[in-house]
Amino acid sequence: MKPPLEAGHRNDFQTPPEALLPLLPYISKGWAIWEPACGKGNLVNELNKLGYQCIGSDILTGCDFLKVEQPVYDCIITNPPYSIKHKFIARCYDLKKPFALLMPLTALETEYRQSLFNCHGLQIILMPKRINFETPSGQGSGSWFATAWFTNWFKLPRDINYYQPAKRCSQEVMELNI
Repeated sequence: MKPPLEAGHRNDFQTPPEALLPLLPYISKGWAIWEPACGKGNLVNELNKLGYQCIGSDILTGCDFLKVEQPVYDCIITNPPYSIKHKFIARCYDLKKPFALLMPLTALETEYRQSLFNCHGLQIILMPKRINFETPSGQGSGSWFATAWFTNWFKLPRDINYYQPAKRCSQEVMELNI
């Protein structure tokens, strides 16, 4: 088995650029964005293409987010290695800047993570469908788990937000009068 942060390990899932869509309305164009687990750079490239200022780093290129002196930045946006997501969450809270971590919904579990969320706050953007991550083999793969953007200090409208690309409710939902 490969070490946990090595290319090709089960943590090595590259995020497709479309995963950013739910987050874009909440990112200030003037922010310098740090993507500290950038892998191949999909998110960095997409954010820069959209006119944001984004720098990427990765432990595979010698920049360990958990230990490194951070660059000048205003917010963190990343898909952290899931096997050490609790360390990324704690580090983000310690840095006290807006962050958005794309993680499985199971990141809500464990007493430790729940205590971090309870102490510091959490806002979530839920996806309407699962993300088709690029697997270590280089092929896309339908995810077997649901993900969400776990954020803090992004000033979202609610603590739980549902991304709806069409921004409209279907007639069936409207008729439920919920």
